[in-house]
Amino acid sequence: MKFGSLRSVALVAAAQLLLVLAGCSTIDAARGGPGQRLDPWEKWNRKVFNFNEDVDRTVLKPVATGYTEVVPQSLRRGVSNFFSNFADAWSAINNIAQGKISTGLEDATRVGANTLFGLGGILDVASEMGLDRHYEDFGQTLGRYGIGAGAYVVLPILGPSTVRDAAALPVDRLASPPAFFNGTGTVIGLTTLQIINTRAGLLGATRVIDDIALDKYTFVRDAYLQRRRSLIFDGDAPDAPAPVDGSASDAASAVGTNLAAPAPASAPSTSASASARSASAPSASASAP
Repeated sequence: MKFGSLRSVALVAAAQLLLVLAGCSTIDAARGGPGQRLDPWEKWNRKVFNFNEDVDRTVLKPVATGYTEVVPQSLRRGVSNFFSNFADAWSAINNIAQGKISTGLEDATRVGANTLFGLGGILDVASEMGLDRHYEDFGQTLGRYGIGAGAYVVLPILGPSTVRDAAALPVDRLASPPAFFNGTGTVIGLTTLQIINTRAGLLGATRVIDDIALDKYTFVRDAYLQRRRSLIFDGDAPDAPAPVDGSASDAASAVGTNLAAPAPASAPSTSASASARSASAPSASASAP
């Protein structure tokens, strides 16, 4: 009887060990994925990522949760539409700068329709008219003209980015809603509202990522880089060249290439980062080739 019990315990322990080893191997495989080639500062980035997660967990997520419980969904949608109207205007400029004239004019038409007939952008009448949104930012425009993404970097509060997209953020900031209003109180109020409203819209996404990601940092990084690259090439990105080997020198050299593009606050930056980024750019984020 004792022997049978010991045997059962041993089998359970062995099964648990196999699960742990399988999990570790999955994480190691992910860490060695394509995104790691653009992440030479991973050790530092992880520290900033953890800081952002702490800020989100203790401040942004509770506030956003309370916001969704108090503010009706129809009103939250109107707030999102208002900020998106500014993003559409900036997208029109970037589309035209990239030579996509018809797409840029369609975005400009969206802005005109929503501003005139949608109470200043609170109602999205343009979508009901069949005018689709085409998000573009200055980082995507730089990528469109061949400027490589550079190294992946996690910015405090703002979250996932690349060297190129981080450099483009100040320009995107000039097209964000707070830049068009005077008065410190108004600017702070708009910025705060945009951050909280954006974070509220990501509550469901963050729950999914928390449930499925073994290594959340790697998941967010790779999803962000893939999303940004897709945006740069309008969903038709060429295959990225594979590295010759996994050596540190290859990883360092890949940083300066065009292998990946950044993504909009809409990619799973999920947390303080995506929300804060929305306040520093007209919409979600930027792209790169």
